[in-house]
Amino acid sequence: MPSQRDKAMRFRALHESPGIFVIPNVWDGGSASVMAGLGFEALATSSAACAATLGKLDGEITREEALAHARLIVGVSAHPVAADLENGFGDSPETAAETIRLAAADGLVGGSIEDASGDPRAPIYALGQAVERVAAAAEAAHRLPFPFTLTARAENFLRGNPDLDDTIRRLQAYQAAGADVLFAPGLPDLDAVRRVCRSLAKPVNFMVGIRGKSFSVAELEAAGVRRISLATSLWRAAMSGLLEAAREVKERGTFGYLERSVATPDLGRYLQ
Repeated sequence: MPSQRDKAMRFRALHESPGIFVIPNVWDGGSASVMAGLGFEALATSSAACAATLGKLDGEITREEALAHARLIVGVSAHPVAADLENGFGDSPETAAETIRLAAADGLVGGSIEDASGDPRAPIYALGQAVERVAAAAEAAHRLPFPFTLTARAENFLRGNPDLDDTIRRLQAYQAAGADVLFAPGLPDLDAVRRVCRSLAKPVNFMVGIRGKSFSVAELEAAGVRRISLATSLWRAAMSGLLEAAREVKERGTFGYLERSVATPDLGRYLQ
């Protein structure tokens, strides 16, 4: 296994090199091994997929559960791994900073902090509080003995406030506060993606996974995106196959899905 510093340097280099790269979001050791075997150069976790492996909904997992899940991925992969750390699992800047320190201690080389509060009465933190949280997380990340890549997420478009101007103001403030990558999930079209990318000096992540709001690698690269994440889309694709197969057995009593399935030895090659 390469050292954590080596992984961190590789991850940072992916963001600084010309062009665009895709970081798939995995949910267990098997999916991590398959993605690495297919040639992806870095891996990410997904809070929703992690929660699903525990029989929970997104937003219901604890920090300890999220970090245990991340440790599993780190433990099986020689690739850099970044984690979906939700809002840092607490409202205060100090909690966000502690989450970054714990993530690094568990072998992660990157992670995201979002400005969604989890409070339905005020789903997005006020800008001042949001910036303080990113600044505290960035300070914790930058004090580490390796380049931990901090992503700051502006959640407006997922939380009922589709205001592009406010989203850009937030991303610019998070950039100034020390975030290394900026991310606004749920942007509605390529024009919005271009506006976000033009407004920022640091790399932008785009999330593929929403029908009608997901675009090709070539389109996103032309718009200025540096990194593409896949959110829960791969997990949902896997669960789609599971549902189709199980429904065939339950409703028709047949096993046609066997003819369409990958053979165990073929999957095993990714796990060696």
